[in-house]
Amino acid sequence: MEDRPPAAILIRILANHIKRNLDNTASQGPLKNLTGTQIQIIGYIRHAGTRDVFQKDIETKFSIRRSTATGILQLMEKNDLIIREPVDYDARLKKILLTEKALAVSRQAKRNVSDLDKHLTKDIPAEELEAVRSVLWKMLNNLEKMT
Repeated sequence: MEDRPPAAILIRILANHIKRNLDNTASQGPLKNLTGTQIQIIGYIRHAGTRDVFQKDIETKFSIRRSTATGILQLMEKNDLIIREPVDYDARLKKILLTEKALAVSRQAKRNVSDLDKHLTKDIPAEELEAVRSVLWKMLNNLEKMT
């Protein structure tokens, strides 16, 4: 049996390949010129459902400083991906809403991830995939307990 790297290194290598693939597919179409963080923020807002999303939520979810979040959101607003709208109950807060352009980006990103997932999991039996997902969730939980 070949000498395999530790799980953490193997996962990092796989994550690099996945990121590279997604970056390559994102370099065309509606995802062109967007950063991975912008795409992830769009996905986060889209999946928030009916819950209002504010800049503070973005800062917390992505572990970024207020100044970083401000810069990213200002650029996203300039590029017609989001709008900020005041809320009735607090004049200081502005909820973040996605534009139709951002929704198109989200749909394309979802297709790209789905296509990659199909390619990534090709020829792997369902029970093995479920075992991998289970183990990865356990690893994630273990790391979250450490921090």
